[in-house]
Amino acid sequence: MSQMKQFLKELEKESAVSRKMLSIVPNDKFDWQPHPKSMTIRRLAVHIAELPLWIDMVLTTGELDFAANPYTPAPVNNTKELVAYFEKSLQTGREALQNGSEASLAELWTLRNGDEVYSKEPKSDVIRMTLNQITHHRAQLGVFLRLLDVPIPGSYGPSADEMSF
Repeated sequence: MSQMKQFLKELEKESAVSRKMLSIVPNDKFDWQPHPKSMTIRRLAVHIAELPLWIDMVLTTGELDFAANPYTPAPVNNTKELVAYFEKSLQTGREALQNGSEASLAELWTLRNGDEVYSKEPKSDVIRMTLNQITHHRAQLGVFLRLLDVPIPGSYGPSADEMSF
């Protein structure tokens, strides 16, 4: 199986779990954060929802320079908007993998802030990191929701909320 097809398979599998998690974010808790150094639920959830867009960005550009492209999160104010944004981002990521060139995965891609280079890696590694980031931040969101006593759906099997002990 090609790397593109493998990435697409993983994106599809993980998107089902991400969709479940994003769909249970309480509308009245978007500005809640567990600690002053933590992101708010809104910022964390929007980041999860936007990460599939990175796949297209990586496959169609050679770098992201935050100095030239300051980060501006999408304006999302409720769970319905959050899930819709995720679905739109997911479709963009899916299409990028379906239409992308396998050969382009070996090309280097740079993440920087002006002269400060954070990383310079093959595009395949950046896509792998992006998929890992979705899972990582989704787990963070699960902790945030658990702290708010929101029942958590299973990810790779049933959650404690779905089990009867």
